[in-house]
Amino acid sequence: MHVRLGRDFGWLWSAYAVSTYGTWIAFGAFPLIAVRVLDSSAFAVSLLAAVGLAVAAIVAFPLGPWVEHRAKRPVMIAMDLVRCAAMASVPVAYALGLLSYGQLLVVAVISGTASIAFVAASGAYLKHLVGGDHLLVANGRFEGTNWAATAAGPPLGGVFIGLLGPVVTVLADALSYLLSALAVLRIRGGDVASPRDRATRLRPVDLLHGWRFILGDRVLRGLFLNSILVGGLIMATAPLLSVLLLGQYHVPAWHYGLAFGIPALGGLLGARLSARLVAHHGRHRVMLVSGWLRSLFPLGLAVVRPGIPGLITVIVVEGLLITCMGIFNPIYATERLHRTPADHTAQVLSTWSAIGKLVQAALMVIGGVLATLTSPLTAITVSGVLLLATPLLLPRRLPVPVPEPADDVRVA
Repeated sequence: MHVRLGRDFGWLWSAYAVSTYGTWIAFGAFPLIAVRVLDSSAFAVSLLAAVGLAVAAIVAFPLGPWVEHRAKRPVMIAMDLVRCAAMASVPVAYALGLLSYGQLLVVAVISGTASIAFVAASGAYLKHLVGGDHLLVANGRFEGTNWAATAAGPPLGGVFIGLLGPVVTVLADALSYLLSALAVLRIRGGDVASPRDRATRLRPVDLLHGWRFILGDRVLRGLFLNSILVGGLIMATAPLLSVLLLGQYHVPAWHYGLAFGIPALGGLLGARLSARLVAHHGRHRVMLVSGWLRSLFPLGLAVVRPGIPGLITVIVVEGLLITCMGIFNPIYATERLHRTPADHTAQVLSTWSAIGKLVQAALMVIGGVLATLTSPLTAITVSGVLLLATPLLLPRRLPVPVPEPADDVRVA
């Protein structure tokens, strides 16, 4: 059954869609530029991703309380404009012959920090905008859009790179953030912010509110530990797979795009099935089964070899993995919002995102070191083996969350 979520949700969804398509069109742009333009090593490529994530996460910790006590739409617009300016600097520097590895690092930090703040603000605003009964539907639409963009973006990016050069996709990403800001600007509904008396002065202890709330809830704690480890181990293989396919196996850019674009159709399918599976089998059972399955398939990347057979292996493995993620992610995101009070949402989401990025950064560095000492394929295999243990962290049951008091401030 089609559920209508309103015009304002449509604009929020549009903002998410256009920026997500821009991001996925630029998928792998920085590793590609680092490898083919700046002649960077496997460790340097992993370090590029890791440093950007780590510094952005550290800088973003104070942003949680800051976002919590401010109207969310202006924060989203500002963060979109910051990301637009940062990304646009890359093609400008490239055209002037001034692009450097250091600039890529700075842009990665600025963009990553702004993304954490945007995610925190948009998640809190989504909870304000959409009723609790419809959150799973809304998250399913975001998830489906993400995987549709993942399917179309990398192949398009590969074509653009082949025709126009390696930085054109970064320019497309910059423009997508500008369009996202314009879409958020079109929302005419109210806004949401926590009481301002808490925001008069930011204390160091305020930076830990989100962290303490996550650890204090048994279900959130299990979902948190599972999600950051799964995300970290999967993301740690991304730069290594880029080096393996683009550097060692000399896969063409458009083949590389197809290897990540086609499997994303499974994510779109999984997102569309998620709510239906929950209705028939229950959210806990569906989350457990999909959570276990998504930990099994990445080990298949251990058998990737050069040529078309290796490319097909990547497509099949990633397709199975992403289908399970498409089912799992909307349930997990909805459960997280349901269990978080409105006046803690931005802090919980920013803390969650920041810690997740720190873990990703650490695992990327470890993966880069391991790949340097052995090989990228060995490091990818080790990551797949470690993923097998992550479902043990999923909660064994999902108790109904306690209803929250309506103590947040609605801003007209």
